[in-house]
Amino acid sequence: MPSFVLPYPQIDPVLVNIGPLAIRWYALAYIAGLVLGWLFARRLVAQDGLWGGRARPTVASLDDLLVYCTLGVIIGGRLGNALLYDFGYFLLHPVEIFKVWNGGMAFHGGLAGAFLAIWLFARRSAVPLLSVTDMCATVAPAGIMLGRIANFIKPELWGRPADVPWAMVFPDAGPLARHPSQLYEAGLEGLALAIILALAVRAGGLRHAGLLTGLFGMGYALARTFCEFFREPDPLTEELGGWLTKGMLFSVPMFLIGLALALRATRRQHVAA
Repeated sequence: MPSFVLPYPQIDPVLVNIGPLAIRWYALAYIAGLVLGWLFARRLVAQDGLWGGRARPTVASLDDLLVYCTLGVIIGGRLGNALLYDFGYFLLHPVEIFKVWNGGMAFHGGLAGAFLAIWLFARRSAVPLLSVTDMCATVAPAGIMLGRIANFIKPELWGRPADVPWAMVFPDAGPLARHPSQLYEAGLEGLALAIILALAVRAGGLRHAGLLTGLFGMGYALARTFCEFFREPDPLTEELGGWLTKGMLFSVPMFLIGLALALRATRRQHVAA
């Protein structure tokens, strides 16, 4: 136990009560992330110079994409949590799957749901799939950052026991001081990745199909894998060798797909040059 720890800020998970309706920070983070992503995407597609003549969604069509992605993220995230992390519990309590306000959203499940939504949107809109994924990859880190901050406020997904000066004793996590790993993830998976992708856009990244998607996949996988060393592992990951967690395991295909897309984009750039 460290001699000094930061006090955990007791933040009410309910922002405001409107009669019987409770507005929670957790839900607000998802809503704000999706809306901010939608607003940023509108700015991206409106700037012809960023795309180098590539076909892309229209500003008006992004309203439909927002609906598609909202459903994909929520359904995919919740089903991913139930199937990948706590299948036994949800098998016995299937009604709990619908109680999204209680938390429990798997990022990789939400990503799969969002990709399916993007594929359907691209197909219906007759827009190249990689144009849509490049745009969404660029705006996604803002929502990820807000989601991790919501994990901290709830609190859930806290870190491993630690003796660092900024360790915290989280409610319902026992007496040990722990890493505030949710904030590590907000900083790396969210803010740092957003800056990297924004710089890539300014450098002309949207002119090369798949490059931004690839950078996002690699960047998130590396950030998540690093943060997993500080995050309390899922109880079901002990059979994966102790240090290897499901979060790391599920990030491997993200990195490999991202690497393949980035290499493909750069090779095409060299051929075109």
